[in-house]
Amino acid sequence: GAALGLAPGPARAAARPHPFGRHGSPAARLNPKTLYVHPGGAGDVTTVRDAVAAANGSGYTLVIAPGVYRQTVAVDRARTEMTWIGASEDPRDVVIVYDNAAGTPKPGGGTYGTTGSATTTLQADGFTAHRITFANDWLRADHPGITGTQAVALKVQGDRSAFHHCRFLGHQDTLYADSMALGTFARQYFAHCYAEGDVDFVFGRGTAVFEHCHFRTLDRTDLSGAPYGFVFAPSTAGANPLGYLVTRSRVSSEAPDGFYKLARPWVPSSDNTARPMLTVRDSWLGPGIDAVAPYATMSNSHPWQSMRFAEYRNTGPGARITVPENRPQLTAEQARSATRAAHLGDWEPWKETC
Repeated sequence: GAALGLAPGPARAAARPHPFGRHGSPAARLNPKTLYVHPGGAGDVTTVRDAVAAANGSGYTLVIAPGVYRQTVAVDRARTEMTWIGASEDPRDVVIVYDNAAGTPKPGGGTYGTTGSATTTLQADGFTAHRITFANDWLRADHPGITGTQAVALKVQGDRSAFHHCRFLGHQDTLYADSMALGTFARQYFAHCYAEGDVDFVFGRGTAVFEHCHFRTLDRTDLSGAPYGFVFAPSTAGANPLGYLVTRSRVSSEAPDGFYKLARPWVPSSDNTARPMLTVRDSWLGPGIDAVAPYATMSNSHPWQSMRFAEYRNTGPGARITVPENRPQLTAEQARSATRAAHLGDWEPWKETC
């Protein structure tokens, strides 16, 4: 856990006298569909998983007191329009974490696989989270015999899924921004969020907007040279005109300069017609990004040059254009269509308040 910066503070914070802050309490419930989670018993339930089970229907709000909730949690498709609120104003105080990896043995046989490794899985439409940390603290060094090192903190598949001031901590495959099916285009919005990892740590086929977000690449002691990994690995369906949009964000690094690629396209075996799409615009790219060759190919049969990768008006040492053919740029006219409104349509989650 320490490797991911999970501070010990949240466990102590659960003892504070007003653990739910300005969001009411079981004795002063905001509405009948508000449930309170407190690890010490001052709420309706003590775990997030139990709160989800109790929220049997649409439109529930979970107010989660400070604490480290070590468990896996899944929200199925029936529990629509659900909101999770970290009761503290600091997302570091409310942590949902577990430590399964793709190669972790399952009880009864087999392994979890990438999807099964997720600490939190969200399938329902209309999900919103405020000020929560989603983490997977599985570490390669602790499990040298496991080769399936993907370890997902959050897998989100529902349409109209929004995350405000949230953190996503992991190493490989931290944040899985996806959809329920190949022909389903799921819109997702991440605002003022923080994500860290090393290999493909933001990936999937969702139509996702990342605005005012901070992506941080981690150092690695298990490799002797570059590249250490890749920030983005979109797998946008070929029929989907819109994939990932990163705007007014920044990419920093703990690793040596130039040891990370900005992205590589993921064309999964389940969809060899995918045409991954990523636009990074108006963002700061730190020295950790390889400015000469910021993109890489995951499979030789699907080179990154044949995908939909583009940049626009980025700054920072990782954004320097030294080999123009390695850094496709939008024209000003194209940039006018690469916006959050174009990606999200009539859904305007940036207007939501908590």
